[in-house]
Amino acid sequence: MEKLETADSSTEEKIKEAAAKVFTQKGFAATRTRDIAEEAGINLALLNYYFRSKEKLFDLVMMESLQKFLLGVRDILNDVNSSLTEKISQLASHYIELLKVNTDLPLFILSEIRANPGRLEANMGAKEILLQSNFYKQLEATTKKKVDPVHFLMNIFGLTVFPFVASPLLRIIGEKSKTEFDALMDERKKMIPIWVDAMLKSI
Repeated sequence: MEKLETADSSTEEKIKEAAAKVFTQKGFAATRTRDIAEEAGINLALLNYYFRSKEKLFDLVMMESLQKFLLGVRDILNDVNSSLTEKISQLASHYIELLKVNTDLPLFILSEIRANPGRLEANMGAKEILLQSNFYKQLEATTKKKVDPVHFLMNIFGLTVFPFVASPLLRIIGEKSKTEFDALMDERKKMIPIWVDAMLKSI
């Protein structure tokens, strides 16, 4: 029984990994279950046995991706004992470490935001996680309503996430290997809080 459960778990993980790769490359609409089965190295009947539809598999893969991308920062956002600058530093470190390993994650999420924002909003709960957090309250207090705090959310995510989205081009321009690019991103862990702090002080 234990070996059977292990095999089931292994097959499910193989299917989810294949689905994440194919969904990232093709998007939800253009992906066929047959594409996922071929990527996973299994037959279509076996895929359908584990996951009854493409929609259910996508929702599972997307939910796990969103949990990696957003839900993992809930404790950082709601820490009442850390300053705004400390939170920004922790957020930058969290996302840079996450995206160094999961390089396709931001492009996958962004492509689906464009294609089907309603589906993502239903699964993400981003509004509650971000806009009701201690972090957002600190940001509002710091900007004193002079500037919409959403501007700074855009800046933080742009400074942190965009380099990974554009990494193929940036690596060519900068003549950087993957290791050298990761080292460059490690430098940003210290630089991003400085830049955001300067922006906040300038308003």
